[in-house]
Amino acid sequence: MNSPCKTSGPLLEVEGLTKHFKGFKAVDGVSFHANAGEIFGLLGPNGAGKTTTIRLISTILSPTDGTARICGNDIRRNPEGVRRHIGMLTTEMGVYDRLSGREYLRYFGSLYSMPGDEIARRVKEMSELLEMGDFLERRTNTYSTGMKQKLSIARSVLHNPSIVILDEPTSGLDVLAAQTVLNFMRHCKEQGKLVVLSTHHMPDAERMCDRAAIMHRGKLIALQTIPELKRQTRTENLEDAFLALIRGDSQPQAIPIRKTRPFISGPKLIAVGLALGVVVFIQLLRMLQE
Repeated sequence: MNSPCKTSGPLLEVEGLTKHFKGFKAVDGVSFHANAGEIFGLLGPNGAGKTTTIRLISTILSPTDGTARICGNDIRRNPEGVRRHIGMLTTEMGVYDRLSGREYLRYFGSLYSMPGDEIARRVKEMSELLEMGDFLERRTNTYSTGMKQKLSIARSVLHNPSIVILDEPTSGLDVLAAQTVLNFMRHCKEQGKLVVLSTHHMPDAERMCDRAAIMHRGKLIALQTIPELKRQTRTENLEDAFLALIRGDSQPQAIPIRKTRPFISGPKLIAVGLALGVVVFIQLLRMLQE
């Protein structure tokens, strides 16, 4: 088990973090800090560099340049110390089908070198927080997507890390399961932990994040509170603010379309969507439905 490294101030400090893949800059000089008791959003379109940044911070990858510190532990000089203080959930994480949920958690507790009584206490705590009591004794090959996600989150934080990194934690979940995960994030914040949330679901990010860093093409293009992002872009919600920043606009502009235009349906509609791209296509549909 880990003791919290701090009760206030920065737990994560990123300085000039850079990663090249055969000349391609996946992450290009990214710098930011995130604090204890904060839910920090790491947002961006596919290919922006979010996942690579998370893998660098968590020591899965080594940086080309720059560094990051987790609870004072440098990712280059002390990667083992970094890993003791982080819990990470990725979209690729799976579970062992032949084990029950409880056996699965006990196994990972032993990998964390946790004493048996501490494993039992933490499993009980996670079961209550994530509402896993109804299925924890069942083999995981009978689990729904939501059950597996809850179990994976419990595994990620079983060792009581100071920093929790969640990559699309509500993806594929129904409303009730998603709400349980969001409540768990709030609980982590109340405990003084840092939660780093990477998601494409902007309503979740807007509701949960204290601040958000927005990445595009490997660079950090914005780092502010959610109200400041909306004020800067003169938008009413985070999704529109995000689109404005990615496109470089001060405010999203509507696509001018004559409302007398006949409605397009069937294969022609799909063709239009492919030609215009997702963002423009969504705006087209909204206007045609008015």
